[in-house]
Amino acid sequence: MNVPQWLMPHRITVEPYAGDGAYGPTYGPGNSVAALVVETRKRVRDREGREAVATAQIITAPDLDCPPESRITLPSGRTTRALAVTPYTAPGLPVPQCTEVMCQ
Repeated sequence: MNVPQWLMPHRITVEPYAGDGAYGPTYGPGNSVAALVVETRKRVRDREGREAVATAQIITAPDLDCPPESRITLPSGRTTRALAVTPYTAPGLPVPQCTEVMCQ
């Protein structure tokens, strides 16, 4: 069971991080996905375990292709990057599955 579509009123654009190139980070093609976006400040750990301050929390479908460092355009037009990506699954339980992305 996935998060119901009516709980995700926003649209974001995710450009998946593809690695570092000669001129800096490279990204895959952007795709627009439905999401619930809350622009708030929270303390999180990035992919290297360092403490960072996230300024946006995104909840979206469980099949999101968004590795850490991906570039995300929020509904406000602000472009940010993914600090931490957490899939929430509960096989066999009647709760919705989703992916949480904490953004810089």
